[in-house]
Amino acid sequence: MKFPVYKMLCTTAMAFVAATVAQAQENVLNLYSARHYQTDELLYENFTKQTGIKINRIEADDNQLFERLKNEGKNSPADVILMVDAARLWRAQTDGLFQPVKSTVLESRIPANLRARDEGKGAEWYGFSTRGRIIVYNKATVKPEDVATYESLADSKNKGKVCTRSGSHPYMLSMIGSMIERNGEQATEEWAKGMVANFARPPQGGDTDQIKGVATGECGVAVANTYYYVRMLRSTKPEDRETMSKVSFIWPNQKTSGTHLNISGGGVARNAPHREAAVKFLEYLSGNEAQAYFANGNNEWPAVPTAVAKNPALESLGKFKAENISIAGIGKNQIPAQKILDRAGYK
Repeated sequence: MKFPVYKMLCTTAMAFVAATVAQAQENVLNLYSARHYQTDELLYENFTKQTGIKINRIEADDNQLFERLKNEGKNSPADVILMVDAARLWRAQTDGLFQPVKSTVLESRIPANLRARDEGKGAEWYGFSTRGRIIVYNKATVKPEDVATYESLADSKNKGKVCTRSGSHPYMLSMIGSMIERNGEQATEEWAKGMVANFARPPQGGDTDQIKGVATGECGVAVANTYYYVRMLRSTKPEDRETMSKVSFIWPNQKTSGTHLNISGGGVARNAPHREAAVKFLEYLSGNEAQAYFANGNNEWPAVPTAVAKNPALESLGKFKAENISIAGIGKNQIPAQKILDRAGYK
């Protein structure tokens, strides 16, 4: 075989191998997720079935993900980053972990107040599900009219009755961030001082612990995300049924600003090696099937207004007025929110 022909065949073979490898790489998505719900397994499996794109998933809490992404830097293999709170999404954005995404699918389906501000290059993150922060109270010891608003929890008539998780938790920072957006920093700081004066116990545990504390009478009233409440409503465990028989809930601020909403959302990582697959995955999360799954699988509301879900326990909470505040605005308030809590002694 003459050398030029041999060289040509080798070149052709190498090109074929390179193309095959590139094609294989495009069928992979590296997902960094702070969502830790087992029910999400089917959500990811369906994406792979529909697209042929395999998902490599790393799950960790938000601080662990932030540290990992920081250490990996420009060499990070992350394609998509999912977070479960506006404060976390805002932090990821300010840390430069996302890249803008311009997508007609996402722009047409995700409401503007549930995504990062678009400055002409596309939004850096999108919300895909929502959850409300409700007030849970003990039916035997607390009158619902006494705890009808977030502000009322700081009223002296509720002294010794209030329980919450740590004020430094993103769920609380986002709720307080929304209060700053609505009422200003001075009024929010006065509220925080009133909350500290009304604590039944130092802030501790998660939202499920707050609900259980209200049921046992250790607390009279607490705040919790709706999906924790609905999860216990759907539970078949006798102890959970006993807990839920002793508590009820309120949609706060129905005559004023509406109930605080938070989101689970995500975006394309800054140095995503599989950008096309990443955008396709975000668009998939905005689709009707995935949107219904957020509600049916993890008791969250779809972010897409036209999406239909069937979750009787979630539907049993009824209709409510939600606050109309930009999620991005809530996220940026987490730093002043933390300073307010520190000054108020809200641990």
